[in-house]
Order: sequence, then C-alpha cells, then structure tokens
Amino acid sequence: MSGTAPPGRVLYVLTGCTASGKTECALQWAETRGAEILSCDSLLFYRGMDIGTAKPSLGERSRVRHHLIDIREASEPMNVAAYSRMAREAAEDIASRGHPVLVVGGSGFYLKSFFAPVTDSVDVPATVRACVAEVLKGQGLEGLLRELTRLNPSGLGPLDTANPRRVAAALERCLASGRTLAELSRDFARAPRPFEGWEVRLARLDLPAADLEARIAARVDAMLGAGLVDEVSRLVAAGLRSNPSAARAIGYRETIDVLEGRAPAASLAATIAKDTRALVKKQRTWFRTQLPPHVAMDAAQPGLAGRLFLG
Repeated sequence: MSGTAPPGRVLYVLTGCTASGKTECALQWAETRGAEILSCDSLLFYRGMDIGTAKPSLGERSRVRHHLIDIREASEPMNVAAYSRMAREAAEDIASRGHPVLVVGGSGFYLKSFFAPVTDSVDVPATVRACVAEVLKGQGLEGLLRELTRLNPSGLGPLDTANPRRVAAALERCLASGRTLAELSRDFARAPRPFEGWEVRLARLDLPAADLEARIAARVDAMLGAGLVDEVSRLVAAGLRSNPSAARAIGYRETIDVLEGRAPAASLAATIAKDTRALVKKQRTWFRTQLPPHVAMDAAQPGLAGRLFLG
C-alpha cells in the first residue's frame, strides 16, 4: 500500500461505512494540518442531492476546501474512469500548493481507484453500445453469449455468464477493442496504478453495531425533517431517473417509491433505515476483502482525529 514517494506526494485516505462519522473526523484532521478534502462519495458529485447524501454543508465546506462535490447535474451519470482522472488532477493541484491531500468517502469502486486499476482504457463508442443493446433486446442473454463466444473461441474465463449486464459489457469491450477477454485481462493486469508514485495511507472508521444503528436512525429522521421528500420530488422533475445509479441510491429510491405510490409514506423512515443497515453490512465486507490491510478505528473514541494515519 505504501511506497517511496517524493515529499508531499502522499494521499491520506479516510473511509468507513455510512454514518460512521467520517465528515467531522475529516474536518478536524484537515483543519489542524492545512489539508484539503477530495471527496470519494459516488453521490456527492451531484448538484441538488444534498439532504439524502448527508453532503457536507456550506458551513463545513467553508472550514476546509473540498474537491469533486457538485460537479454534475443529477441527471448526468458519472463513471469511475472519469472520477479517477479528475481525482488525480485535483490531488496534483492540492499538492502543488503545498497542502496535504485527504481523500474521504466510502464508495467502494471509486475508493479502490486510489489503490489499484479499476477500469481499462477501452473506449466503447455509442454505436457499439447501441448494437449490443439491440442484440440483448432481440435475442436476450443467449444472443449476447453466442456473439461473445464467437469472439472468444478459447473461452470466457471467469465472466459471470448469468448476468446480462456483465455479459453485455464484456461484448462491448471485445467489439470496441478487437481483442479477446483474455487479452484484455492480461493488459489490465499490467496497467499501472492510477496514483503511481504516490504513497497511500489508509484509515477506516467503524462503530459498534448498536451505536451505528442509532446513528442511522437519527440520520434518517434528520433527513426527512430537513425535507428529503421535497428534494427527491424536485430532482425527479429535473431528470433524476435518467441517471439510474443516482435514482437507485438509498434514500432516493425509497422516496421515489412513495412519491409514485408503490410504498406508503408512513413506512419511509423504517425502509430507508433498513436499507442503510443492509448497505453497511455490504460495505464492511467490501472493506475487509477489497482494500489493502488496515486497522479499523473506533469512531467513538475521543480525540480520534489526532491519531489518524499514525501507524
């Protein structure tokens, strides 16, 4: 995870599951060290998605300069390749001005981009996507697999052939590149880390289950009290549904179900809290299996910010 890096070329990465207290801990650490915060939350990109994401307030952002927040309309999708490029540019800018770089967030795929390659360089044209979508529509998963097998006579390797989305993506990449999945996999294994030449130091916050559940319940109540339903209503009118990853985010999808009559308003808080707890379970598994070795720190400990990244 760490390596020799020139002075100033250090990424401090603070992660943790939803509602674990990352925002305030990050602010305290950054304020005392003159750092700037680089967001690694896949929903903070979107303007107007404020309440349901627990986005740092304008007051909090005035305490410490933040990067990669409010850079897209909610109707405009973001992807990890664009994020990785923008994160590298932001980190270079921060370091060039002599400030420490503090990455904060818990969005797994985006977070992993600081430690390892997460996407290849294949650029899939819209015409190829449209062609593959037509095959899926007319011939289903079987049609996709026939074409993909034709292009990969040596086999499909570890591809999840029961997942239409992954099969479609694999076919797109083969058609766009003119290469087999095995060749693409070998190229990807040789790809440099996006932050090659930087030292990366990782800290993760966690809380006992009972404490975290209480924080989740309080957060959901606060969001609803602050106007989450009105926020989601405005975003839907502005085209939120054209961005599935945003529209399906916890807090937003449950509220859309209420607004469109598929779920009762009376159960909204309980449903969001339940789905958030399920997300936390997935996040903890992901942190344990996908991140470099690290220690989880109890977010409830007094003075925690002063002990981050010390060992």
